[in-house]
Amino acid sequence: MLTSLLSSSSSHTLVRLINSKTPISDFPLKYTAQLSKSVSHSVSGGSFSIFHSKNPFLSNDSGRERFRTKAIAGLDFGGFESAQSVLEAAGVLTGIIVVHESGHFLAAYLQGIHVSKFAVGFGPILAKFNANNVEYSIRAFPLGGFVGFPDNDPDSDIPADDVNLLKNRPIFDRVLVISAGVIANIIFAYVIIFAQVLSVGLPVQEAFPGVLVPEVRPYLAASRDGVLPGDVILAVNDIELSKTGPNLVSEVVDVIKRSPGRNILFKIGRGQQNVEIYVTPDENSDGTGRIGVQLSPNVKISNIKPKNIMESFSYSGREFWGLTSNVLDSLKQTFLNFSQSASKVSGPVAIIAVGAEVAKSNIDGLFQFAAVLNLNLAVINLLPLPALDGGSLALILIEAVRGGRKLPLELEQQIMSSGIMLVIVLGVFLLVRDTLNLEFIKDLL
Repeated sequence: MLTSLLSSSSSHTLVRLINSKTPISDFPLKYTAQLSKSVSHSVSGGSFSIFHSKNPFLSNDSGRERFRTKAIAGLDFGGFESAQSVLEAAGVLTGIIVVHESGHFLAAYLQGIHVSKFAVGFGPILAKFNANNVEYSIRAFPLGGFVGFPDNDPDSDIPADDVNLLKNRPIFDRVLVISAGVIANIIFAYVIIFAQVLSVGLPVQEAFPGVLVPEVRPYLAASRDGVLPGDVILAVNDIELSKTGPNLVSEVVDVIKRSPGRNILFKIGRGQQNVEIYVTPDENSDGTGRIGVQLSPNVKISNIKPKNIMESFSYSGREFWGLTSNVLDSLKQTFLNFSQSASKVSGPVAIIAVGAEVAKSNIDGLFQFAAVLNLNLAVINLLPLPALDGGSLALILIEAVRGGRKLPLELEQQIMSSGIMLVIVLGVFLLVRDTLNLEFIKDLL
């Protein structure tokens, strides 16, 4: 199964700002969190995307501060203005799904286990072909993918006692097939980081006071009142933003959201001069304010390349473990604060929105975006929940504890099918909701 959750706390994994010149990858983001998951007949692979965002900046990891860019609520939902960046982001997500499912597929194929289907997406088939008794397909709903096995397929002509059916293989063989998707994502994440180190190097970021305004949307409050792309907000209502830190962007966002219809005084750094501008936030449908800007930490980025192959492995390993620890910590924080974070879960549209914004920013960000998504998918899919890889592993563990006696087939199918149905319903809901939250869709409505 493929499922990933990128929580608010997980988003700073994606963007990291450091005050010292230490090699590390960073990229600006807007709106983050993801969950990716999947399904199949004798389910062992699949993917569905969800994305959660709570406090999008924050976190301190081994003295390194991690940040991400924040879009003011209700604004640009991830850079869908650029068709190329959207295609790049969608390509990254699709590639990660294919890698995960390929892990399941290869682990089964190399052991001689029968496989009947390999699908990207769910629902009606858009295109397919058959090779070596396997149906390869692209499906209508981009919520993930799955690898299907003929174990319980009534149309299969394979005898039920065939030793090469997944259900008839020893516990170790089945564990290997089910966990192979997660292993593939972990390996792929490291490969991506290593490729980044070799091709473009790792960015070094130096922090400066204030909050950068990389983008201003036309016709909204900030644009009307004179804010320009590239401006740096140095003070809000005469409160200086002189320090650097993970909370600066969120502090500005909070002031804006609390002030619909009320003037906010911004001290702006523009080139070599400072100007003061009053901005009156528009009011969102939920009563919060918005001004139509993207905000990010005020940093200067330069790339550093390794001098030799050993240094390449050193940089890659340090970055890989740093990202992994942040993903694990993010997941913990998400579940500890689930009552607050549940409403901020988003789906594949939000993931592509983030990826599109990252793709527009720089290639470094796209590398790290892909690495973090892989790690999130791996971690979430290990959770012992129905319809996830971890749920299938939990059933096998129960079987092992029972001395090799499986749970009744009907009970297993009920457990897995209920999880699959929940995931699909949630995925469709998030797909619709996130689409309606896109700025250009809001403008049409």
